[in-house]
Amino acid sequence: MMSLLEIEDLHVSVEDREILRGIDLKIGKGEVHAIMGPNGSGKSTLAYVIAGRSGYDVTGGSIRFNGLDLLEMEPDERAAAGVFLAFQYPIEIPGVATMTFLKTALNSQRKKQGLAELSTPDFIKRVKDVSTRLNVTQEMLRRPLNVGFSGGEKKRNEIMQMALLEPTFCVMDETDSGLDIDALRIVSEGVNTLRSPERSMLVITHYQRLLNHIVPDFVHVLSAGRIVRSGGKELALELEETGYGEFETAAA
Repeated sequence: MMSLLEIEDLHVSVEDREILRGIDLKIGKGEVHAIMGPNGSGKSTLAYVIAGRSGYDVTGGSIRFNGLDLLEMEPDERAAAGVFLAFQYPIEIPGVATMTFLKTALNSQRKKQGLAELSTPDFIKRVKDVSTRLNVTQEMLRRPLNVGFSGGEKKRNEIMQMALLEPTFCVMDETDSGLDIDALRIVSEGVNTLRSPERSMLVITHYQRLLNHIVPDFVHVLSAGRIVRSGGKELALELEETGYGEFETAAA
């Protein structure tokens, strides 16, 4: 099976400090991969480089997405091609209505894809269908983007964005940050409703608890900018027992 995402010998520096030191990773269609590792291991850097965030200097290696050279594409081109990044801490944007933001994002993406923009009635119907499925209330949709939202509401709102945009590759950057057990379950249910044979996911987390809810096909340990071990979902349980000490020593 052809890989949806193929990373080869990826080296990345931030302000002349090397963060990623040769990442190799292949993710097939429909697969869910988890990246685990201690703080400072390069997990968020990997997420940002895939999404195209500025300030990250790729000094070597390649990323191919659906056969395309991802590193040659602007962030908006990556989004239109099907890449979505769910942030660790979604920001509040006072003065921007949630519905306006969602409609602008969806229609700008459709325009890039050569599709007609959705009319207001069609857009509202689509949001209603998705929000009902993901337990996003109308009251949340009426507020400015993320303003006054709890951590769980922000993440749920972001999962709704993901469902509306229908990406083929989703990067979840520490989605469990700041969530209590109930919020974690609700957000995870939202993510699980979006799993499909055509959609792959990279779930980045520090803790195994998220992977009780979003069960991965493969788990990779990232330490000091390198993937130092890969395995199945049972590897996450092992890490919960043993911690990252042995990998930090190996990577040093």
